[in-house]
Amino acid sequence: MRKPDSPACKRSAVVHALAVRATHWINAIAMTCMVMSGWAIYNASPLFGFRFPAWATVGGWLGGSIAWHFAAMWLLCANGLLYLGYGMATGHFRRHFLPLGPGAVLRDAGLALRLRLPHRPGAYNALQRMMYAAVLLLGVAVVASGLSIWKPVQLYWLADLFGGFDTARRVHFFAMAGIVGFVAVHLALVIVVPSTLLPMFTGRAPRGHRGEAEA
Repeated sequence: MRKPDSPACKRSAVVHALAVRATHWINAIAMTCMVMSGWAIYNASPLFGFRFPAWATVGGWLGGSIAWHFAAMWLLCANGLLYLGYGMATGHFRRHFLPLGPGAVLRDAGLALRLRLPHRPGAYNALQRMMYAAVLLLGVAVVASGLSIWKPVQLYWLADLFGGFDTARRVHFFAMAGIVGFVAVHLALVIVVPSTLLPMFTGRAPRGHRGEAEA
């Protein structure tokens, strides 16, 4: 571990707190397990005219995939609650996700289309803020619809909010698809700007490229 007064630390600044990094990687593992097991569960009773390839699924059979899915669900929910608690208690959400307005999103979208959108580790532009806000809402939708599918009798009121069991399945599927789309864009941005990856492990970035530091 680097000492705070070491030359390396003096040349860098904290851009991602330990809590943010830990919940990020736990979430990545849990979401991967949920998606792959969810695809296997989908294959047992497809909603649409296609199935996911076996290599993209986990569990081996329906019962095994359901076990994977629920194990990952509890990990994802617990991790999400920890992240929400940290974000609200420390002001992380306020510092990094606000303000967010349509004007800023359109401006940054134009810059992105012209490949001129700047990026600093630890600082989110308006497009990123919109995407993170959207994926948090999709996470709520995927959990709520998943619960209504799991317990449609006990949680009948929740299933009714989605318009019934069949509609809840579709909401669950499309919310999952939205999250997978977010992950695909997220990975593409990491490939385009690879300097953003290392700070998610170390928490630090060169001072000349830092965003708003977190304690």
